[in-house]
Amino acid sequence: MIDEIRITGLGVIDEAQVRPGPGFTALTGETGAGKTIVLTALGLLLGGKVAVSLVRGERALVEGRWRLPGEAVASRRVVEIGGDLDDGDLIITRSVPREGRSRASLGGVSVPVATLTQLADELVAVHGQTDQLRLRRAGPQRLQLDAFAGLPLAAELGEYRKSYRQLGSLVAEREEREGDARARAAEADLLEYGLAEIAALNPQPGEDELLAAEDERLGNVESLTEACLRAQSAISDADGEGADALARLGEAVRALEQAGVHDPTLAELAQRVQEAAALVADVSADIASYTASLEVDPRRLEWVQERRSALSRLSRKYGATTDDVLAWAARSSVRLADLGEDSSRIEFLRAEEGRARIELGRCAGRLSRLRAEAASNLASAVTAELAALAMPDATFEVSVSSRDDPDGLDVDGRRVGYGPDGADDVSFLLAPHRGATPAPIGQGASGGELSRVMLALEVAVAGTAPAPTMVFDEVDAGVGGKAAVEVGRRLLRLSRHTQVIVVTHLPQVAAFADSQIVVAKGDDGRITSSSVELVTGETRRREIARMLAGQDASAHALAQADELLALGAAEVQG
Repeated sequence: MIDEIRITGLGVIDEAQVRPGPGFTALTGETGAGKTIVLTALGLLLGGKVAVSLVRGERALVEGRWRLPGEAVASRRVVEIGGDLDDGDLIITRSVPREGRSRASLGGVSVPVATLTQLADELVAVHGQTDQLRLRRAGPQRLQLDAFAGLPLAAELGEYRKSYRQLGSLVAEREEREGDARARAAEADLLEYGLAEIAALNPQPGEDELLAAEDERLGNVESLTEACLRAQSAISDADGEGADALARLGEAVRALEQAGVHDPTLAELAQRVQEAAALVADVSADIASYTASLEVDPRRLEWVQERRSALSRLSRKYGATTDDVLAWAARSSVRLADLGEDSSRIEFLRAEEGRARIELGRCAGRLSRLRAEAASNLASAVTAELAALAMPDATFEVSVSSRDDPDGLDVDGRRVGYGPDGADDVSFLLAPHRGATPAPIGQGASGGELSRVMLALEVAVAGTAPAPTMVFDEVDAGVGGKAAVEVGRRLLRLSRHTQVIVVTHLPQVAAFADSQIVVAKGDDGRITSSSVELVTGETRRREIARMLAGQDASAHALAQADELLALGAAEVQG
């Protein structure tokens, strides 16, 4: 709950401290005194915006302190961002300069303003004239009904949404595959052509490099043969026309062996020369063999060049080398197999989609039945509250219906439309007096009737899903007399479940509050400013009298104030 709000330099408030009580707090004051500035300050702490014209001086500063239970979601989120709680209390600050961007901190940690917005629903539920407009729409009406239904419906709604997402995923994949069928067929044709072209040529790993070497050799047979003959002649002169390498090595061996009898070192050298002569003889034999293999074969050369040309055509299309071409073929075979599975995959998805639709229809049916049961109970509870709010002949109804849709879900024998929250259209209907036909509250209810309907709804829902703090801004607009008394009584009862803060101009409402805070306007001749004060005892009595009389309290107004305060005190004690 809100423990304290400090305001500096905002609107007509120069500096103020607002400390609402744990129960029902009424915020009162003359028109224009600045009651709404307090709510503006609260809005800033919840991530709201403010007009620069409301900033007094160079900067406006708002600080709020919330008392949170240890298990509160807000407490956990503060710890997650690295913030700290002050003896279990959460401190939020918001600084708004006249020029430049505003700054926010949460638990002592600087955070984006959007973080405050995300946390707002965990801290405060604000109801005002805009909420009356919101209550006219179908979406908020369904949310109100679901909140009243409580945990059983929340669990079923979670299962429905899970099935809804699963069905959506199946439909999306099936439509994607069907929509891309032509493009995928064209891709398959290209892959089949490429694989057939490669298979026809049947390239082997590294073949392009081997053929390049062979092409070079076959194209230079004559020069290679001539070089081999010269080398072989130098090593071993077969014709005996001159001294060759082997002959000279033989002479060296003999000379060293003869001298070796006198020095073992020369004998060892003779052995090494003998080994060299054997190696040269081997090389001579290899050169002779290579020379014999060199044959001028124009047909082989032509075949090699044609083969290289064919491989080159593949390389231009599918890869820089033969190995790259083979890698492309391997990948394309896998891709082609995947494309070939499209038809069977689409059929599988259609079957799964059918089963998912059946399951989603079952979930939607269970959800509808829970909502119908909750609708009956909520209607009875709100109708009873309206009777106490000076609308004794009013009837409140909650309609839960569905619309026919041939492409929708099969729910209890009907094909109906559906969405992420089920197949139900929820509508609040009001017959304000006896004999009136119930009509959607957005079409015929007055502002005062809407105020009472909204309050009756909050009272009905409070026992099932209370917010930590509820703030009502002019919720009593259009209400007066006996109805105003009952509004005050209902707000007091609501405060037994949650902290309630009400901005009101009605003394009948303020008299039921556990505590009352008055915003008073002052003027020193130079600048207008407002003060914020908690009133008790005689001061509060006179404030109630002022609200009744619209001027300084008269004896009659004071007597009426005493009656109202006694009525409120009796309700508290009762």
